[in-house]
Amino acid sequence: MNSSLQKYLKAFSRLKQGVTQYGPAPHKPILLLSLIELIEKGLVINNQFEVNADLVATFKENWLLLVSTLHQPDFTQPFYYLQSEKTEGQPYWMLQPNLGMQINAHIKSVTRLSETCAFGYFDPQLFLLLSDANNRSVATAVLLDNYFAEGKAGFIAAKKHGDGYLHDQEDFVLNEPEAKYKRISINTEEDVFVRNGLFKKLVPKIYGNQCSFTGMQLSSTFGHSFIDACHIVPFSQTHDDQVTNGIALCPNLHRAFDRGLVSISADYSILVSDHVIEKETHAYTLKGLAGRKILLPNKRIHFPGAEAVEWHRENVFKY
Repeated sequence: MNSSLQKYLKAFSRLKQGVTQYGPAPHKPILLLSLIELIEKGLVINNQFEVNADLVATFKENWLLLVSTLHQPDFTQPFYYLQSEKTEGQPYWMLQPNLGMQINAHIKSVTRLSETCAFGYFDPQLFLLLSDANNRSVATAVLLDNYFAEGKAGFIAAKKHGDGYLHDQEDFVLNEPEAKYKRISINTEEDVFVRNGLFKKLVPKIYGNQCSFTGMQLSSTFGHSFIDACHIVPFSQTHDDQVTNGIALCPNLHRAFDRGLVSISADYSILVSDHVIEKETHAYTLKGLAGRKILLPNKRIHFPGAEAVEWHRENVFKY
């Protein structure tokens, strides 16, 4: 076995775990399994692990699959305290704060952590080693064997089948029929964070990363979409993060929609407020959109909900 890999595997097998009334805290090995899984899925290719829905949901899913004790699935603490783990006297996990921010152990909110931390990253040598599929398999096995031996077989089977927390949350946000027959609850701030992140990712996706009003499609080779996921009824009012309460809009139309300058009719035509003042000779005017049908997703279950667009017309749109 690669001697460089061996030293990291040794460190993985000797993690410092907090001692609690429920036994050793499982948070750090769950986080390491989740970080490795993101590499496996191709979601992290540049050694920058952002605090986003993918990572938090993977952590929560792995926790539910492996942890049977009454420990609380707090994501923020292992994300911070993994920095204390070392190999040959050097940490192999570090955090990069956003400009002007400082990361500390007192950050208990995943939302606050995402605002403060730009990303976490492995020692470059470790990340290079984990870029190899065989090394990932070995590292995963070491973590499972050392900390979750009893749940290993069930964990592997669940991952192969594709079921679990993340799948259930995606089905719910996408309004998929099977989600109606599952009891999917929001119990923690992490659950809200995950659904909000999935909403922002999945709404543009079902519209083909196009603005539903103009058809504009804009992305980058870095994988970023410049199309916004816009709530029809504000999240603060209903806490509804399903795609039926969403629409894909370019940023200027997102602002116009939120301010009631544009809306959607019952037959999915674009409405433009009489209060709009613009240079009408310009090639791209809001009034030029009036009466056009919006672009809709391929599946009817993903269409904007009739009640949501009616609410927007009655409560936000400026006739």
